[in-house]
Amino acid sequence: MTSHPLKYLTLPAISKHTATVIFIHGLGDSGNGWKPVADMLRQDPGLNHVKWILPHSHVRPVTANMGFTMPSWFDIYSFGLNAKEDKDGMLESKNLISQLVASEIKSGTPPHRIFLGGFSQGGAMSLLVGLTGDYKLAGLAILSSWLPLRSDFKRMAKPHAPSTSVFWGYGANDALIRSELSEESVRFLETSIGIPRSSRRDQPGLFRKVYSGIGHETNLEELEDLKAFIKKHIPGSV
Repeated sequence: MTSHPLKYLTLPAISKHTATVIFIHGLGDSGNGWKPVADMLRQDPGLNHVKWILPHSHVRPVTANMGFTMPSWFDIYSFGLNAKEDKDGMLESKNLISQLVASEIKSGTPPHRIFLGGFSQGGAMSLLVGLTGDYKLAGLAILSSWLPLRSDFKRMAKPHAPSTSVFWGYGANDALIRSELSEESVRFLETSIGIPRSSRRDQPGLFRKVYSGIGHETNLEELEDLKAFIKKHIPGSV
């Protein structure tokens, strides 16, 4: 499976670069869509050492959107707990994002100083790259998303998966990713992959928080929690 390398936006560290966040956008978006968030988070003195990489997906027809061509990490046939999935597209994008991770490692940033996150489709890709990829990363942030390839995931998961820290944010009014899909995804990671549930974001394991009053989106409260989680897992002092 071959594809052109990903293009991406890079925001350099404000101080000496010792860690990297790779954040993956959702359907119909681009890395530019998350630049304002990255710009906000990187101003925190506790994240001045972080370089941000915001990749842009390739463009493809999306079945669930009447076949219109748009930025997408994989095709979506429908949304739901048992929806048919574009496994080939997911694995292709997993390989492309993994190349970004490998490039960071080759340039001198070790895996435990690379944090991976994403929104919606980007969260699904983060789970694939972070839990079935070759490297144990500093942590994962999954926003308004779901676990992809559930029937294959346990077989694909790497030995480091159970000990990977995960922040899982979800909007209580999300009409696109239904609550049962979000909850079942988290339950699968706990029972089938062995990632322990955490009641606090500063503890190891998977911390899930539901944000009232928002749908398939983020808000300042969630972004503040995300910032604290990133600071915990790639602190400035190493």
